[in-house]
Amino acid sequence: MHRFSIRVFGCQMNSYDGDRLRTAMLHNGWKESPEDEADVVILVTCSIRAKAEQKAVSEIGRYDAIYRRKKAPAVVLVGCMAQRTGREIAKKFPSVRVVAGPRHLGLVPQAATEISEKTPQRFFMDDDPRALTDLEVVPTARTNPFKAYVTITYGCDRFCSYCIVPYVRGRLQSRSPEAILSETRTLAEGGVKEITLLGQNVDAYGKDMDGGTRFSSLLRSVSEQPGLIRLRFATSHPKDFDEDILEVMAEKPDICRAINLPVQSGSDRILREMNRGYTSGQYLSLVEKIRSALPDVSITTDLIVGFPGETDAEFRESYDLLKEVKFDIVHTAAYSPREGTRAAVMEGQIDNRIKAARLNEINALQSEIARASNEEYTGRELEILADGFAPKGTGKIQGRTMTDKVVIIEGDERDFGRLINVRVTRASHWSLEGERTG
Repeated sequence: MHRFSIRVFGCQMNSYDGDRLRTAMLHNGWKESPEDEADVVILVTCSIRAKAEQKAVSEIGRYDAIYRRKKAPAVVLVGCMAQRTGREIAKKFPSVRVVAGPRHLGLVPQAATEISEKTPQRFFMDDDPRALTDLEVVPTARTNPFKAYVTITYGCDRFCSYCIVPYVRGRLQSRSPEAILSETRTLAEGGVKEITLLGQNVDAYGKDMDGGTRFSSLLRSVSEQPGLIRLRFATSHPKDFDEDILEVMAEKPDICRAINLPVQSGSDRILREMNRGYTSGQYLSLVEKIRSALPDVSITTDLIVGFPGETDAEFRESYDLLKEVKFDIVHTAAYSPREGTRAAVMEGQIDNRIKAARLNEINALQSEIARASNEEYTGRELEILADGFAPKGTGKIQGRTMTDKVVIIEGDERDFGRLINVRVTRASHWSLEGERTG
C-alpha cells in the first residue's frame, strides 16, 4: 500500500490534524491520490452533532461496499467520532482497519503502513483523558500554503452540559510555549503569512500549568515571529477571557481584530443549565469592554436553540440578545443530544419541529443584522490577504480583512498570499465585493 487520501469533517482543529497526518504520510513515502485510487482513506471525524457523525458513517458505508469487492480502500478512522463509537463502527464495517482517538494521532501513520489483509483491526483509544501520544509534525503539507492552524491546547475542563468534547478529546492540556513557538517559526519561515491559534478554549491556555505562560503572553510572543503578518485565534470562552488579552491585541496591530465569543443562550436559566459559568449580563459587559478596547473589532458567536426545557420566552431572550449585540456572524445550531452528556438525559427535550422553527427565526434575524453590518463597509478601503478562489464566478478570488470579513475581487492564483488594497463596492449578508485600489 502506498497511496492515501484524506478527508476532514468538522472543526478547524480537525483540519490541523488532517494537515499533520498528510505531512506525516508524505514523509513516510506515501503518495496522496484521489480517493478512488487510494489504498487507504483517512477520515478525520467530528462528534459535535449527530449530523456530522451520520455523514461520516454514510461515507464509511460507501467505502466498505468497495472494500468487500476489491480489498481497498482500507479505512483509517480517527478523531472524535472514532473515540466515541469507533469500536462499534469497526464491528459493522470490515474496511475499518485502524481506529484512533484524537489523543493518539502519533500512532496512526505507522499503523496505516502496517495494514494488510492478514493484520487484525487495530484500536488506539483515549482511555486516559490526560494521556497524549501526539503527532509531532509541523503541518507543512497543507491545502493552503499561506495560512496555517496551530493547536495550542488539547481537550477541555469546562464540561458544558451539552458538549461531548471533554469525553472525546479529554481534559485540558496546554502545549509548551517552546513547542508552539518552534512550530510557528517553522511555518513563517516556510512562507505562511497568517496563523490561527486553536483550542477548545484558547483563553484557558497555561491555566493547567503552575506558573506557566498565559494566553496573552503566548499571543504576544507568536505575533513577534519574523515573516508573520497576521495572527488569529479561536475559540474563546467568556468565563476565561482575561482583559490582558485585549491589552496585547491593542498593542500588536498584526493580531486580527476578530474574536469568536460563544454565548450559546441569552437566558440566564438556560446558561446555568448549560453550565456556562456566566450570566447574560456578564457576557454583555464583556462585549462592551472588548468594543471599548478595540473599536474596529468583529465579534462572532455560537448560539444553541432548543436546549432541553427552553421556553418560548427563553428563546426570545436569545433573540433579543442578538438584536442588542449585533454580532457580525452567528454560528447557530439546534440542540443535538450527545450520549454521555448531562443534557442528553434532561427532562423537557424539545420537539424537532419547534427547534427547526426557532432556528429558522434566529437565522433570518441574523441574516438581516449581518447584511446591515456589512453594508456599513460599502465605499471603505480595506486591506485583504488573498487566500483562494471565490466559491462562485469565473476570474474571482477572495480574501479576508483583519476583521475576518470575506471580500471577493477579480484576480487569479498569482494573487494568493498577497496583501491587496481594495474598495468595497457591494455587500451581502455573508461577504463583500470590491475592486482593487492599487
